[in-house]
Amino acid sequence: MINFILRSILAAASLFYTVYLFGTGHWGWAIVMIFVSAIIILTFFRNIYMVLALNQMRLGNTDKAKNTINKITAPQLLPKSQHAYVLFLQAVMNSQEYGFVKSEQILRKAMSIGLRTAQDNAVAKMHLAGICAQTNRRNEAVSLLAEAKKLDKNGMMKDQISQMQKQMQMGVPSKNQMRMAQMGGGRMKTPRR
Repeated sequence: MINFILRSILAAASLFYTVYLFGTGHWGWAIVMIFVSAIIILTFFRNIYMVLALNQMRLGNTDKAKNTINKITAPQLLPKSQHAYVLFLQAVMNSQEYGFVKSEQILRKAMSIGLRTAQDNAVAKMHLAGICAQTNRRNEAVSLLAEAKKLDKNGMMKDQISQMQKQMQMGVPSKNQMRMAQMGGGRMKTPRR
């Protein structure tokens, strides 16, 4: 919040100084101050920590990206789309610290606020499917994976989705195993000697 107030004061001061320079006839410096004011005003629409975190993710420094994204303490003050992406990145990067319940809540909130691209929605749904699979909600996980597959139009996540589907199928017993368990009363019989 203090950062927002300081940027607001700095933006107002730079705009006032630009008008003052135009009024006194210093056209060259006034034009330079227009660019400075524009850069300051653009910081209202793009959070510097989010830009740095995305850059660190591209470089493969997940620890630095995680530290950078965690520096954003009040994402609700950001524009709506950035708020959604900050929540999304925090849920994905801090999933071990937050646990399944909190990560799922944050991911669902980010999706309800609105992620811009279909690819980002597919990644969010795939992460939600992983959480649902680990918390024994198989049907919901299968439906989320199907939605993620539909949203992945470029096929960038095809391998991850198919791998996740295989892992989910490995955990499901076959019909014959289910029948044998029902016949045995749900317990394993010891072989006769």
